[in-house]
Amino acid sequence: MSKRIDLHTHSIFSDGELLPSEIARRAQVLDHEAVAITDHVDASNIDSVGKIINAINDIRDNWDINVIPGAEITHAPVEVIDKLAVQARKLGAEIIVAHGETLVEPVLEGTNFTAVNIPEIDILAHPGLITVEEAEIARDNDIALEISSRRGHCLANGYVAKVAMEVGANLVMDTDTHAPEDLISYETARKIIKGAGIPDKEVHKILRTNPLNILGKNGY
Repeated sequence: MSKRIDLHTHSIFSDGELLPSEIARRAQVLDHEAVAITDHVDASNIDSVGKIINAINDIRDNWDINVIPGAEITHAPVEVIDKLAVQARKLGAEIIVAHGETLVEPVLEGTNFTAVNIPEIDILAHPGLITVEEAEIARDNDIALEISSRRGHCLANGYVAKVAMEVGANLVMDTDTHAPEDLISYETARKIIKGAGIPDKEVHKILRTNPLNILGKNGY
């Protein structure tokens, strides 16, 4: 069985229920190779990226799991998403996620389009009814589109998968973990991907190849 990689989770440094160490331990028990802690940020709390790095240094040194500091730029004005992405990277975020236009939150229209045009961004999370044009730009800028296991965000999984496969954009499958029960095994992730209408031949690419490429791009 392949090991799981999850590049989108939240700890107590934003609205998650778990300490970074508990996210790492629960992920390790579920046979994860790597997990990114990507707490919500905007201009008010961008400095929390440094706190996340401090929190995970001991984990990285002592446990057999790669814990990666990151950030999810969330509900920010589209005019400042690029500035926040660059700032988060300078502060040490190694995975930059943009909070996409999910069906279940009032995300500002234009967020998807802005995010896929920003080179610092690695993943457009739960992008909802993303347009073909936006997916093409994401493809050209090597930004992955996310299939999500999180309640509500997953409602557009089938649509996101269809558009991404139509234009050849990369997909990843993340949990957007906020609570203990949100982390999932490789097998559960595989079933969610299949449930989105994605053929078997693409599953390994989405669960392993694409996230490994993102990690490689960022120095792992």
